[in-house]
Amino acid sequence: MDVLVSVGLPLALVVIMLSLGVGLRPRDFARVATRPAAFAVGAAMQVLLVPVVTYLVVRAFGFSGELAVGFMILAACPGGVTTNLLTRLARGDVALSVSLTAVVSLLSVVTVPVVLGIAFAAFTERGAGGLDLTGTALTMFGLTAVPIGIGMALRAALPAAMARAEPWLVRVSAGLFALILVAAVAANLDVLLANVARLGPALLLLPMLLVGLGWALPRLLGLGRATARTVAIEAGIQNGTLGIAVAGLLTGGEGFGPLTLPAALYGITMYVVGLPAVAALRRM
Repeated sequence: MDVLVSVGLPLALVVIMLSLGVGLRPRDFARVATRPAAFAVGAAMQVLLVPVVTYLVVRAFGFSGELAVGFMILAACPGGVTTNLLTRLARGDVALSVSLTAVVSLLSVVTVPVVLGIAFAAFTERGAGGLDLTGTALTMFGLTAVPIGIGMALRAALPAAMARAEPWLVRVSAGLFALILVAAVAANLDVLLANVARLGPALLLLPMLLVGLGWALPRLLGLGRATARTVAIEAGIQNGTLGIAVAGLLTGGEGFGPLTLPAALYGITMYVVGLPAVAALRRM
C-alpha cells in the first residue's frame, strides 16, 4: 500500500497535469497581461495569503511538528483542475480560473519548497536543514511543469487529436486518482478516523476563511462579482492530490503519517465546504 502513496498518487498527478496542459492555450498565459489586476489579486491570494492564513489557523489550534508542516504542505499547493469546474458551477470567470491554475501550478516549483522550508523551520526541531529544498524543487518540476509542458506541446503539434483526447484524459486522470486514493484511504482508514475529531474543525474552518477572504478582497478592490467568485474558489480550494503526493514523497510513502494526514482528510472536508460555497457564490 505504500507503493500507492509513493508511486500511484504521483503518477495520477502527472496524468492530471498532462490533461491540464493539453487543455491550455497561449492565450491562457497572455491573459496575465491583458487582465493584470484580476490575475494579480488571485495569484497573491494563492501564493501569499493562503499560507499566511493557514499558518495562523495552525497556531490557533495549537498544532506543531510534522502535523503543522502537513497543513503548510496543503497551503503551498495550488488549486487543481477541480477549481476550474467549481468556478464554472459558481458562475465565475472560468478563463481567469484556468490562467491562475496554469501559472500558479508552474510557480509551485519555487513556492512549494520555499513554504516547506519556512514551515520546517517554524514547526520542527530539525528546522529547514531537514528538508532537501533542491530535491523538493526538482520533484515539483517533475510533477507539474514537465507534464504541463508536454501536454501543451502535444496540443500544439496535434491540435485536432488532442482536442478529441482531452475529455478522455480528464476522465482517466480523475478515475485513476479516485481509484488510488480510495485504496490508500481504505488501507489507512483507522488512522484517518482517529484524527477526524482533532483535525476536522481546522480543516473545515480553513477553507471557509479562505473562501470568504477570496470573495471580500476583490470586491473591496472594485473587481467584479465573477472575478470575486473565481478568486474565492481558487483561494479556498487547494490541490489535495498534490499535497498527498508531496507528503508521501517526503515520507517515502509510509502510509498516512502526520505530514500526509491534513491533505488526506482535506480531500473530504474540501467538498463539505466547497459545494455549499459554490451554491452561495452563485446567489451573490
